[in-house]
Amino acid sequence: MIKHKAIMIGAGLANMSAAVYLIQEGHWSGENITFYSLDDHGSNDGAPTNETTDEYWNKNQKMANTTGYVARGGRMLNYRTYVDLMDLLDRIPSATESGMTAAEDTRDFDSKHRTFDKARLLKGGKHIINGGHLGLNNKDRILLSKLVLMPDKDEEKLDNISIAEYFKHDPHMFQTNFWYMWETTFAFRTKSSVQELRRYMHQMIYEFTQIEHLVGVNRTRYNQYESIMLPIINYLKEQGCNIILNRRVTDFDFLDTPMQDEITVTGLEMTNTENDETESIPVDSDTAVFFTNGSITDSATMGDYNTPVSENMDYGAASSLWKKASERFYNLGNPDKFFADRDASEWVSFTLTTNDHILLNEITRITTQVPGNALNSFISTTPITKLGHEDINMSIVVHHQPHFTTQKPNETVIWGYFLYPRRTGEFVDKQYIKMTGKDMLDELLGQLAKVDPGEHNILEKKSEIYDSVINNIPVYMPYASALFNNRAKTDRPEVIPEHSTNLAFTGEFVEQPYQMVFTEQSAVRSGEISAYHFAGVPMEKLVKNPRFDKDPVVLARATKKMFS
Repeated sequence: MIKHKAIMIGAGLANMSAAVYLIQEGHWSGENITFYSLDDHGSNDGAPTNETTDEYWNKNQKMANTTGYVARGGRMLNYRTYVDLMDLLDRIPSATESGMTAAEDTRDFDSKHRTFDKARLLKGGKHIINGGHLGLNNKDRILLSKLVLMPDKDEEKLDNISIAEYFKHDPHMFQTNFWYMWETTFAFRTKSSVQELRRYMHQMIYEFTQIEHLVGVNRTRYNQYESIMLPIINYLKEQGCNIILNRRVTDFDFLDTPMQDEITVTGLEMTNTENDETESIPVDSDTAVFFTNGSITDSATMGDYNTPVSENMDYGAASSLWKKASERFYNLGNPDKFFADRDASEWVSFTLTTNDHILLNEITRITTQVPGNALNSFISTTPITKLGHEDINMSIVVHHQPHFTTQKPNETVIWGYFLYPRRTGEFVDKQYIKMTGKDMLDELLGQLAKVDPGEHNILEKKSEIYDSVINNIPVYMPYASALFNNRAKTDRPEVIPEHSTNLAFTGEFVEQPYQMVFTEQSAVRSGEISAYHFAGVPMEKLVKNPRFDKDPVVLARATKKMFS
Protein backbone atom coordinates (compact mmCIF):
# COMPACT_ATOMS: atom_id res chain seq x y z
CA MET A 1 0.00 0.00 0.00
CA ILE A 2 1.70 3.22 -1.18
CA LYS A 3 2.07 6.04 1.36
CA HIS A 4 3.41 9.57 1.13
CA LYS A 5 4.41 10.31 4.73
CA ALA A 6 6.42 8.43 7.33
CA ILE A 7 6.90 8.29 11.09
CA MET A 8 10.15 6.68 12.18
CA ILE A 9 10.28 5.14 15.66
CA GLY A 10 14.01 5.19 16.32
CA ALA A 11 16.72 7.20 14.58
CA GLY A 12 19.34 4.53 14.12
CA LEU A 13 20.93 3.40 10.88
CA ALA A 14 17.98 1.27 9.69
CA ASN A 15 15.36 4.02 9.82
CA MET A 16 17.73 6.71 8.60
CA SER A 17 18.60 4.56 5.60
CA ALA A 18 14.88 4.07 4.95
CA ALA A 19 14.48 7.85 4.88
CA VAL A 20 17.31 8.25 2.35
CA TYR A 21 15.72 5.67 0.04
CA LEU A 22 12.27 7.23 0.44
CA ILE A 23 13.71 10.57 -0.67
CA GLN A 24 15.96 9.35 -3.48
CA GLU A 25 14.05 6.35 -4.86
CA GLY A 26 10.50 7.19 -3.79
CA HIS A 27 10.95 10.92 -4.55
CA TRP A 28 9.42 11.93 -1.24
CA SER A 29 9.87 15.32 0.35
CA GLY A 30 12.00 15.11 3.49
CA GLU A 31 9.45 17.32 5.23
CA ASN A 32 7.05 14.36 5.17
CA ILE A 33 9.39 12.21 7.29
CA THR A 34 9.46 12.57 11.08
CA PHE A 35 11.68 10.71 13.54
CA TYR A 36 10.84 10.13 17.20
CA SER A 37 13.81 8.76 19.09
CA LEU A 38 15.81 8.84 22.30
CA ASP A 39 18.95 9.73 20.31
CA ASP A 40 20.18 10.33 16.76
CA HIS A 41 22.68 7.51 16.42
CA GLY A 42 21.26 4.21 17.63
CA SER A 43 24.12 1.83 18.36
CA ASN A 44 26.55 3.54 15.96
CA ASP A 45 27.83 6.03 18.51
CA GLY A 46 31.09 7.67 19.53
CA ALA A 47 31.70 11.04 21.18
CA PRO A 48 33.63 12.98 23.79
CA THR A 49 31.95 12.02 27.05
CA ASN A 50 30.94 15.61 27.74
CA GLU A 51 29.06 15.53 24.43
CA THR A 52 27.21 12.20 24.65
CA THR A 53 24.48 13.90 22.63
CA ASP A 54 21.26 13.09 24.45
CA GLU A 55 19.70 13.92 27.76
CA TYR A 56 18.31 10.41 28.20
CA TRP A 57 21.84 8.97 28.19
CA ASN A 58 23.30 11.69 30.41
CA LYS A 59 20.62 11.76 33.07
CA ASN A 60 20.88 8.01 33.62
CA GLN A 61 24.60 8.21 34.43
CA LYS A 62 26.37 8.96 37.69
CA MET A 63 29.85 9.82 36.51
CA ALA A 64 32.59 11.31 38.65
CA ASN A 65 34.72 12.09 35.62
CA THR A 66 33.26 13.13 32.27
CA THR A 67 36.43 13.58 30.24
CA GLY A 68 37.81 11.39 27.48
CA TYR A 69 35.98 9.60 24.68
CA VAL A 70 33.46 6.78 24.61
CA ALA A 71 32.15 4.37 22.00
CA ARG A 72 29.92 1.62 23.30
CA GLY A 73 30.87 -0.66 20.42
CA GLY A 74 33.08 -0.82 17.37
CA ARG A 75 32.25 -1.54 13.74
CA MET A 76 34.22 -3.49 11.19
CA LEU A 77 32.96 -3.30 7.61
CA ASN A 78 33.35 -5.60 4.65
CA TYR A 79 32.78 -4.18 1.17
CA ARG A 80 32.18 -7.59 -0.41
CA THR A 81 29.13 -8.30 1.72
CA TYR A 82 28.05 -4.86 2.97
CA VAL A 83 26.79 -3.90 -0.46
CA ASP A 84 23.61 -2.15 0.71
CA LEU A 85 25.54 -0.08 3.24
CA MET A 86 28.05 1.04 0.61
CA ASP A 87 25.21 1.88 -1.79
CA LEU A 88 23.67 4.05 0.94
CA LEU A 89 26.95 5.81 1.77
CA ASP A 90 27.57 6.46 -1.92
CA ARG A 91 24.37 8.53 -1.96
CA ILE A 92 25.44 11.10 0.67
CA PRO A 93 28.38 13.46 1.21
CA SER A 94 31.08 12.68 3.76
CA ALA A 95 30.83 14.73 6.94
CA THR A 96 34.59 15.20 7.16
CA GLU A 97 36.12 14.93 3.66
CA SER A 98 35.16 17.63 1.18
CA GLY A 99 34.21 16.47 -2.31
CA MET A 100 33.75 12.83 -1.35
CA THR A 101 30.71 10.72 -0.69
CA ALA A 102 30.73 8.89 2.64
CA ALA A 103 31.54 5.68 0.74
CA GLU A 104 34.42 7.29 -1.17
CA ASP A 105 35.74 8.64 2.12
CA THR A 106 35.80 5.14 3.62
CA ARG A 107 37.31 3.52 0.53
CA ASP A 108 39.98 6.21 0.35
CA PHE A 109 40.96 5.77 3.97
CA ASP A 110 40.86 2.01 3.81
CA SER A 111 42.99 1.84 0.67
CA LYS A 112 45.72 3.74 2.51
CA HIS A 113 45.39 1.78 5.76
CA ARG A 114 44.80 -1.84 4.80
CA THR A 115 44.04 -4.27 7.60
CA PHE A 116 46.60 -7.00 8.18
CA ASP A 117 46.50 -8.43 11.68
CA LYS A 118 49.77 -10.08 12.68
CA ALA A 119 48.72 -10.67 16.29
CA ARG A 120 45.11 -11.83 16.16
CA LEU A 121 45.60 -14.20 19.12
CA LEU A 122 47.96 -13.57 22.03
CA LYS A 123 48.78 -16.00 24.83
CA GLY A 124 51.07 -15.90 27.83
CA GLY A 125 54.17 -18.00 27.31
CA LYS A 126 53.58 -18.23 23.58
CA HIS A 127 53.32 -14.55 22.58
CA ILE A 128 51.64 -14.40 19.14
CA ILE A 129 49.70 -17.56 18.26
CA ASN A 130 49.72 -18.77 14.67
CA GLY A 131 46.02 -18.31 13.96
CA GLY A 132 46.53 -19.63 10.45
CA HIS A 133 46.58 -23.05 12.06
CA LEU A 134 42.87 -23.37 12.84
CA GLY A 135 43.32 -26.46 15.00
CA LEU A 136 40.24 -28.30 13.69
CA ASN A 137 39.92 -32.07 13.91
CA ASN A 138 37.80 -34.28 11.65
CA LYS A 139 34.70 -34.09 13.85
CA ASP A 140 34.94 -30.27 13.84
CA ARG A 141 35.29 -30.27 10.06
CA ILE A 142 32.32 -32.58 9.53
CA LEU A 143 29.98 -30.51 11.72
CA LEU A 144 31.07 -27.22 10.15
CA SER A 145 30.68 -28.68 6.67
CA LYS A 146 27.14 -29.82 7.48
CA LEU A 147 26.27 -26.24 8.43
CA VAL A 148 27.74 -24.75 5.28
CA LEU A 149 26.20 -27.34 2.98
CA MET A 150 22.72 -27.27 4.55
CA PRO A 151 20.24 -25.94 1.96
CA ASP A 152 18.39 -22.73 2.80
CA LYS A 153 15.07 -24.61 2.76
CA ASP A 154 16.25 -26.78 5.67
CA GLU A 155 17.39 -23.94 7.90
CA GLU A 156 14.35 -24.29 10.16
CA LYS A 157 15.78 -27.62 11.33
CA LEU A 158 18.12 -25.45 13.40
CA ASP A 159 15.28 -23.68 15.22
CA ASN A 160 16.02 -23.26 18.95
CA ILE A 161 19.39 -25.02 18.73
CA SER A 162 22.35 -23.25 20.30
CA ILE A 163 25.94 -23.50 19.14
CA ALA A 164 26.75 -25.40 22.35
CA GLU A 165 24.00 -27.92 21.65
CA TYR A 166 24.98 -28.38 18.02
CA PHE A 167 28.56 -29.19 19.09
CA LYS A 168 27.55 -31.00 22.31
CA HIS A 169 29.40 -34.16 21.26
CA ASP A 170 32.38 -32.15 20.06
CA PRO A 171 33.74 -30.00 22.93
CA HIS A 172 37.05 -29.83 21.08
CA MET A 173 35.53 -27.19 18.76
CA PHE A 174 35.61 -24.65 21.58
CA GLN A 175 39.34 -25.15 22.10
CA THR A 176 40.37 -24.35 18.52
CA ASN A 177 41.99 -21.22 17.18
CA PHE A 178 39.12 -21.09 14.72
CA TRP A 179 36.58 -20.70 17.53
CA TYR A 180 38.66 -18.15 19.44
CA MET A 181 38.91 -15.99 16.34
CA TRP A 182 35.31 -16.50 15.18
CA GLU A 183 33.74 -15.74 18.57
CA THR A 184 35.73 -12.54 19.03
CA THR A 185 35.56 -11.31 15.43
CA PHE A 186 31.78 -11.61 15.28
CA ALA A 187 30.85 -11.78 19.02
CA PHE A 188 29.31 -15.24 19.04
CA ARG A 189 28.89 -17.09 22.32
CA THR A 190 28.30 -20.77 22.94
CA LYS A 191 24.69 -19.94 23.90
CA SER A 192 24.13 -18.14 20.57
CA SER A 193 21.91 -19.50 17.81
CA VAL A 194 23.52 -22.01 15.49
CA GLN A 195 21.16 -20.69 12.77
CA GLU A 196 23.05 -17.41 13.00
CA LEU A 197 26.39 -19.21 12.89
CA ARG A 198 25.24 -20.94 9.72
CA ARG A 199 24.27 -17.63 8.12
CA TYR A 200 27.65 -16.14 8.95
CA MET A 201 29.41 -19.20 7.59
CA HIS A 202 27.42 -18.77 4.38
CA GLN A 203 27.81 -15.04 3.89
CA MET A 204 31.36 -14.76 5.24
CA ILE A 205 32.70 -18.05 3.92
CA TYR A 206 35.53 -16.32 2.07
CA GLU A 207 36.63 -14.73 5.38
CA PHE A 208 37.13 -18.26 6.72
CA THR A 209 40.31 -18.49 4.66
CA GLN A 210 41.85 -15.27 5.99
CA ILE A 211 40.38 -14.82 9.46
CA GLU A 212 43.78 -14.90 11.18
CA HIS A 213 44.79 -11.65 9.45
CA LEU A 214 41.38 -9.97 9.01
CA VAL A 215 42.43 -8.80 5.56
CA GLY A 216 38.77 -8.71 4.52
CA VAL A 217 37.99 -6.11 7.17
CA ASN A 218 37.46 -2.53 6.04
CA ARG A 219 37.34 0.41 8.43
CA THR A 220 36.00 3.94 8.42
CA ARG A 221 38.26 6.98 8.74
CA TYR A 222 36.86 7.91 12.15
CA ASN A 223 34.45 6.38 14.63
CA GLN A 224 31.14 5.07 13.33
CA TYR A 225 29.17 8.12 14.44
CA GLU A 226 31.29 10.65 12.56
CA SER A 227 31.94 8.46 9.51
CA ILE A 228 28.57 6.71 9.12
CA MET A 229 25.80 8.40 11.10
CA LEU A 230 26.74 12.07 10.88
CA PRO A 231 26.79 12.15 7.05
CA ILE A 232 23.28 10.65 7.01
CA ILE A 233 22.01 13.03 9.70
CA ASN A 234 23.40 16.04 7.84
CA TYR A 235 21.81 14.89 4.60
CA LEU A 236 18.39 14.23 6.13
CA LYS A 237 18.36 17.58 7.90
CA GLU A 238 19.22 19.33 4.62
CA GLN A 239 16.28 17.50 3.04
CA GLY A 240 13.94 18.88 5.69
CA CYS A 241 13.36 15.74 7.76
CA ASN A 242 12.11 16.31 11.28
CA ILE A 243 14.28 14.60 13.90
CA ILE A 244 12.65 14.89 17.32
CA LEU A 245 14.84 13.51 20.12
CA ASN A 246 14.34 12.59 23.78
CA ARG A 247 11.15 10.72 22.91
CA ARG A 248 10.39 7.19 24.10
CA VAL A 249 7.45 5.67 22.24
CA THR A 250 5.57 3.55 24.78
CA ASP A 251 2.54 2.18 22.93
CA PHE A 252 0.70 1.82 19.63
CA ASP A 253 -2.91 2.58 18.93
CA PHE A 254 -4.19 0.01 16.44
CA LEU A 255 -7.33 0.06 14.32
CA ASP A 256 -10.04 -2.29 15.55
CA THR A 257 -11.36 -4.23 12.57
CA PRO A 258 -13.65 -7.24 12.11
CA MET A 259 -10.56 -9.09 10.88
CA GLN A 260 -8.43 -8.89 14.02
CA ASP A 261 -5.25 -9.87 12.19
CA GLU A 262 -5.11 -6.61 10.19
CA ILE A 263 -2.23 -4.47 11.48
CA THR A 264 -2.96 -0.76 11.07
CA VAL A 265 -1.37 1.83 13.34
CA THR A 266 -3.64 4.82 14.07
CA GLY A 267 -1.60 6.55 16.75
CA LEU A 268 1.43 6.51 19.03
CA GLU A 269 1.84 7.17 22.74
CA MET A 270 5.19 8.54 23.87
CA THR A 271 7.03 10.16 26.75
CA ASN A 272 9.19 13.26 26.51
CA THR A 273 12.19 12.19 28.61
CA GLU A 274 13.23 15.80 29.24
CA ASN A 275 10.11 16.63 31.25
CA ASP A 276 8.40 13.21 31.62
CA GLU A 277 5.27 14.52 29.92
CA THR A 278 3.21 12.15 27.77
CA GLU A 279 2.20 12.87 24.19
CA SER A 280 -0.21 11.29 21.71
CA ILE A 281 0.57 11.40 18.00
CA PRO A 282 -2.13 10.50 15.47
CA VAL A 283 -1.22 8.42 12.43
CA ASP A 284 -3.39 9.06 9.38
CA SER A 285 -4.14 6.71 6.50
CA ASP A 286 -1.41 8.21 4.28
CA THR A 287 1.38 7.59 6.82
CA ALA A 288 3.66 4.58 7.16
CA VAL A 289 5.27 3.73 10.49
CA PHE A 290 8.85 2.39 10.46
CA PHE A 291 9.70 0.74 13.77
CA THR A 292 13.19 -0.38 14.83
CA ASN A 293 12.01 -3.05 17.23
CA GLY A 294 15.15 -3.70 19.24
CA SER A 295 18.48 -2.13 20.13
CA ILE A 296 21.68 -3.78 21.32
CA THR A 297 22.58 -0.66 23.31
CA ASP A 298 19.23 -0.18 25.07
CA SER A 299 19.60 0.02 28.87
CA ALA A 300 23.37 0.55 28.58
CA THR A 301 25.14 2.22 31.52
CA MET A 302 28.56 3.86 31.90
CA GLY A 303 31.13 4.03 34.66
CA ASP A 304 34.44 5.86 34.70
CA TYR A 305 38.03 5.44 35.80
CA ASN A 306 37.07 5.13 39.47
CA THR A 307 33.48 3.92 39.14
CA PRO A 308 32.15 0.55 37.93
CA VAL A 309 29.01 0.37 35.84
CA SER A 310 25.61 -0.02 37.41
CA GLU A 311 22.97 -2.36 35.99
CA ASN A 312 19.87 -0.86 34.40
CA MET A 313 17.23 -3.60 34.52
CA ASP A 314 14.95 -1.93 31.96
CA TYR A 315 13.74 -4.46 29.38
CA GLY A 316 14.66 -1.93 26.71
CA ALA A 317 12.85 1.01 25.13
CA ALA A 318 12.46 -0.52 21.68
CA SER A 319 11.89 -4.08 22.83
CA SER A 320 9.24 -3.02 25.38
CA LEU A 321 7.25 -1.47 22.55
CA TRP A 322 7.80 -4.56 20.39
CA LYS A 323 6.52 -6.74 23.23
CA LYS A 324 3.25 -4.80 23.38
CA ALA A 325 2.73 -5.21 19.64
CA SER A 326 3.58 -8.92 19.73
CA GLU A 327 1.02 -9.49 22.49
CA ARG A 328 -1.64 -8.01 20.23
CA PHE A 329 -0.77 -9.82 16.97
CA TYR A 330 0.31 -13.42 16.52
CA ASN A 331 2.87 -12.94 13.73
CA LEU A 332 5.17 -10.27 15.20
CA GLY A 333 7.71 -12.55 16.84
CA ASN A 334 8.80 -13.16 20.41
CA PRO A 335 10.98 -10.43 21.97
CA ASP A 336 11.57 -12.48 25.13
CA LYS A 337 13.85 -14.78 23.14
CA PHE A 338 16.22 -11.85 22.74
CA PHE A 339 15.67 -9.62 25.77
CA ALA A 340 14.81 -11.97 28.64
CA ASP A 341 18.17 -13.78 28.87
CA ARG A 342 20.94 -11.35 29.74
CA ASP A 343 23.31 -14.21 30.49
CA ALA A 344 23.32 -14.94 26.76
CA SER A 345 23.69 -11.37 25.56
CA GLU A 346 25.53 -9.07 27.96
CA TRP A 347 28.93 -7.44 27.39
CA VAL A 348 31.17 -4.93 29.09
CA SER A 349 33.27 -2.70 26.85
CA PHE A 350 35.70 0.11 27.67
CA THR A 351 37.12 3.15 25.92
CA LEU A 352 40.55 4.22 27.13
CA THR A 353 41.85 7.74 26.44
CA THR A 354 45.43 8.78 27.21
CA ASN A 355 47.28 12.08 26.79
CA ASP A 356 50.38 10.53 25.21
CA HIS A 357 51.29 7.45 23.20
CA ILE A 358 53.31 5.43 25.74
CA LEU A 359 50.74 2.64 25.98
CA LEU A 360 50.08 2.76 22.25
CA ASN A 361 53.79 2.38 21.50
CA GLU A 362 54.08 -0.55 23.91
CA ILE A 363 51.17 -2.36 22.30
CA THR A 364 52.74 -1.69 18.89
CA ARG A 365 56.01 -3.20 20.13
CA ILE A 366 54.36 -6.28 21.64
CA THR A 367 52.06 -7.01 18.69
CA THR A 368 54.62 -5.97 16.05
CA GLN A 369 52.04 -3.97 14.12
CA VAL A 370 50.95 -0.39 13.67
CA PRO A 371 47.62 0.93 15.04
CA GLY A 372 44.51 0.30 12.98
CA ASN A 373 45.44 -3.19 11.82
CA ALA A 374 44.19 -5.47 14.52
CA LEU A 375 41.67 -7.01 16.86
CA ASN A 376 43.90 -8.52 19.54
CA SER A 377 42.37 -11.25 21.72
CA PHE A 378 44.06 -12.61 24.85
CA ILE A 379 43.70 -16.35 25.43
CA SER A 380 43.51 -17.44 29.05
CA THR A 381 46.32 -19.75 30.17
CA THR A 382 44.06 -21.43 32.74
CA PRO A 383 40.68 -23.16 32.35
CA ILE A 384 37.91 -20.60 32.81
CA THR A 385 34.79 -22.14 31.24
CA LYS A 386 32.17 -24.51 32.63
CA LEU A 387 33.63 -27.16 30.36
CA GLY A 388 37.02 -26.64 31.98
CA HIS A 389 38.91 -25.30 28.99
CA GLU A 390 40.60 -22.07 28.00
CA ASP A 391 38.84 -19.20 26.30
CA ILE A 392 39.34 -15.53 25.47
CA ASN A 393 39.64 -13.21 28.47
CA MET A 394 39.43 -9.89 26.67
CA SER A 395 39.89 -8.29 23.26
CA ILE A 396 41.15 -4.86 22.26
CA VAL A 397 41.02 -2.76 19.10
CA VAL A 398 43.81 -0.24 18.65
CA HIS A 399 42.37 2.23 16.19
CA HIS A 400 44.23 4.21 13.62
CA GLN A 401 44.75 7.53 15.38
CA PRO A 402 42.96 9.91 15.56
CA HIS A 403 39.70 8.01 16.02
CA PHE A 404 37.73 11.21 16.67
CA THR A 405 37.93 14.47 14.75
CA THR A 406 38.41 16.46 17.98
CA GLN A 407 41.13 14.17 19.30
CA LYS A 408 44.42 15.98 19.97
CA PRO A 409 47.65 14.79 18.29
CA ASN A 410 49.07 13.61 21.62
CA GLU A 411 45.97 11.60 22.57
CA THR A 412 45.36 7.88 22.09
CA VAL A 413 41.97 6.13 22.09
CA ILE A 414 41.77 2.34 22.52
CA TRP A 415 38.59 0.24 22.68
CA GLY A 416 38.17 -3.18 24.23
CA TYR A 417 35.54 -5.59 25.48
CA PHE A 418 34.81 -8.59 27.69
CA LEU A 419 32.43 -11.00 25.98
CA TYR A 420 31.65 -12.77 29.27
CA PRO A 421 31.36 -10.00 31.89
CA ARG A 422 30.56 -12.36 34.81
CA ARG A 423 33.94 -14.07 34.56
CA THR A 424 36.69 -12.99 36.95
CA GLY A 425 39.85 -11.27 35.81
CA GLU A 426 43.26 -12.96 35.90
CA PHE A 427 45.00 -9.94 37.39
CA VAL A 428 42.14 -8.17 39.16
CA ASP A 429 40.12 -10.42 41.43
CA LYS A 430 36.74 -9.06 40.41
CA GLN A 431 34.13 -9.92 37.83
CA TYR A 432 34.66 -7.73 34.79
CA ILE A 433 31.23 -6.15 35.26
CA LYS A 434 32.32 -4.97 38.74
CA MET A 435 35.61 -3.46 37.60
CA THR A 436 36.30 0.26 37.45
CA GLY A 437 38.04 1.74 34.44
CA LYS A 438 41.30 1.56 36.39
CA ASP A 439 40.73 -2.12 37.15
CA MET A 440 40.21 -2.80 33.44
CA LEU A 441 43.46 -1.01 32.64
CA ASP A 442 45.21 -3.13 35.29
CA GLU A 443 43.79 -6.25 33.66
CA LEU A 444 44.95 -5.11 30.22
CA LEU A 445 48.47 -4.36 31.42
CA GLY A 446 48.61 -7.73 33.15
CA GLN A 447 47.60 -9.49 29.94
CA LEU A 448 50.17 -7.58 27.90
CA ALA A 449 52.92 -8.31 30.44
CA LYS A 450 52.02 -12.02 30.43
CA VAL A 451 52.28 -12.11 26.65
CA ASP A 452 55.62 -10.30 26.67
CA PRO A 453 57.36 -11.12 29.98
CA GLY A 454 60.85 -10.25 28.76
CA GLU A 455 63.50 -8.11 30.36
CA HIS A 456 61.84 -4.84 29.31
CA ASN A 457 58.18 -5.64 29.70
CA ILE A 458 55.35 -3.15 29.81
CA LEU A 459 55.08 -3.07 33.62
CA GLU A 460 58.35 -1.12 33.78
CA LYS A 461 56.37 1.79 32.33
CA LYS A 462 53.29 1.21 34.49
CA SER A 463 53.51 4.49 36.41
CA GLU A 464 54.04 6.50 33.23
CA ILE A 465 51.04 4.81 31.62
CA TYR A 466 48.83 5.56 34.63
CA ASP A 467 49.96 9.18 34.60
CA SER A 468 48.93 9.44 30.94
CA VAL A 469 45.34 8.27 31.47
CA ILE A 470 42.63 10.84 30.84
CA ASN A 471 39.85 8.33 31.47
CA ASN A 472 38.87 4.73 30.92
CA ILE A 473 35.12 4.39 30.57
CA PRO A 474 33.43 1.03 31.12
CA VAL A 475 30.06 0.47 29.46
CA TYR A 476 27.67 -2.34 30.39
CA MET A 477 25.38 -3.45 27.56
CA PRO A 478 22.91 -6.10 28.71
CA TYR A 479 21.70 -6.77 25.16
CA ALA A 480 24.90 -6.42 23.13
CA SER A 481 24.67 -9.94 21.67
CA ALA A 482 20.89 -10.29 21.96
CA LEU A 483 20.49 -10.52 18.19
CA PHE A 484 22.45 -13.81 18.30
CA ASN A 485 20.31 -15.31 21.06
CA ASN A 486 19.00 -18.81 20.49
CA ARG A 487 15.63 -18.70 18.72
CA ALA A 488 13.43 -19.96 15.91
CA LYS A 489 12.98 -18.17 12.59
CA THR A 490 9.45 -17.10 13.57
CA ASP A 491 10.73 -15.31 16.69
CA ARG A 492 11.59 -12.27 14.57
CA PRO A 493 8.93 -10.41 12.56
CA GLU A 494 9.29 -9.94 8.84
CA VAL A 495 10.12 -6.45 7.57
CA ILE A 496 6.56 -6.15 6.27
CA PRO A 497 4.47 -8.58 8.35
CA GLU A 498 1.53 -10.30 6.72
CA HIS A 499 -1.69 -8.27 7.11
CA SER A 500 0.23 -5.03 7.83
CA THR A 501 -1.19 -1.99 6.06
CA ASN A 502 1.18 0.66 7.36
CA LEU A 503 3.71 -0.84 9.83
CA ALA A 504 7.23 -1.98 8.93
CA PHE A 505 9.88 -3.47 11.20
CA THR A 506 13.50 -2.45 10.67
CA GLY A 507 16.91 -3.15 12.17
CA GLU A 508 18.66 -6.22 13.50
CA PHE A 509 15.66 -7.96 15.08
CA VAL A 510 13.74 -8.62 11.86
CA GLU A 511 13.78 -11.77 9.76
CA GLN A 512 15.42 -11.35 6.36
CA PRO A 513 16.32 -14.36 4.21
CA TYR A 514 20.08 -14.97 4.06
CA GLN A 515 21.01 -11.72 5.85
CA MET A 516 23.27 -11.97 8.89
CA VAL A 517 22.47 -9.75 11.86
CA PHE A 518 24.89 -7.58 13.85
CA THR A 519 25.89 -5.80 10.66
CA GLU A 520 25.19 -2.41 9.16
CA GLN A 521 24.40 -4.39 6.02
CA SER A 522 21.28 -6.06 7.43
CA ALA A 523 20.14 -2.84 9.12
CA VAL A 524 20.33 -0.88 5.87
CA ARG A 525 18.74 -3.70 3.90
CA SER A 526 15.68 -3.68 6.18
CA GLY A 527 15.31 0.08 5.75
CA GLU A 528 15.69 -0.22 2.00
CA ILE A 529 13.04 -2.96 1.73
CA SER A 530 10.52 -1.08 3.88
CA ALA A 531 11.08 2.16 1.96
CA TYR A 532 10.59 0.48 -1.40
CA HIS A 533 7.43 -1.21 -0.14
CA PHE A 534 5.68 1.96 1.02
CA ALA A 535 6.98 4.16 -1.81
CA GLY A 536 5.89 1.68 -4.48
CA VAL A 537 9.41 1.12 -5.80
CA PRO A 538 9.76 -2.30 -7.50
CA MET A 539 11.68 -4.76 -5.34
CA GLU A 540 13.72 -5.67 -8.42
CA LYS A 541 15.58 -2.40 -7.83
CA LEU A 542 16.96 -3.58 -4.47
CA VAL A 543 20.75 -3.79 -4.34
CA LYS A 544 21.84 -7.23 -5.52
CA ASN A 545 23.48 -9.29 -2.79
CA PRO A 546 26.30 -11.69 -3.73
CA ARG A 547 26.16 -15.37 -2.69
CA PHE A 548 29.73 -16.41 -1.98
CA ASP A 549 28.48 -19.70 -0.54
CA LYS A 550 27.49 -20.67 -4.09
CA ASP A 551 30.96 -19.97 -5.51
CA PRO A 552 32.84 -23.26 -6.06
CA VAL A 553 36.23 -21.54 -5.91
CA VAL A 554 35.44 -19.94 -2.54
CA LEU A 555 34.13 -23.24 -1.19
CA ALA A 556 37.22 -25.09 -2.39
CA ARG A 557 39.51 -22.61 -0.65
CA ALA A 558 37.47 -22.88 2.54
CA THR A 559 37.69 -26.67 2.43
CA LYS A 560 41.46 -26.50 2.03
CA LYS A 561 41.70 -24.04 4.93
CA MET A 562 39.85 -26.46 7.23
CA PHE A 563 42.88 -28.75 7.09
CA SER A 564 45.41 -26.06 8.00
